[in-house]
Amino acid sequence: MAETNKFTAEVRNVFGKGASRRLRRSNRLPAIIYGGDEAPVSISLEYIPVFTAQQSQAFYSAPIVLTIDGKEVTVKPVAIQRHPVNGALIHIDFMRA
Repeated sequence: MAETNKFTAEVRNVFGKGASRRLRRSNRLPAIIYGGDEAPVSISLEYIPVFTAQQSQAFYSAPIVLTIDGKEVTVKPVAIQRHPVNGALIHIDFMRA
């Protein structure tokens, strides 16, 4: 069975291009969680652990557990945006599993 990735996320209250750029400069990755019966939630994750994990196939095939305000949410990545030149992660869309 594939290994489960676990990350701690923070809810984002500031949106837009400028806010996302500030997040990236502070080594955070903007993301969103949608699907299921709940409303979409904008979050941010630590960049380095996510970038390292996404280099393995398990990131795309195994469930990912995000801890948000003490609550665990199981998700799977749906869309990953990357920088066109250097391949850095820019944004991830997660869907609730």
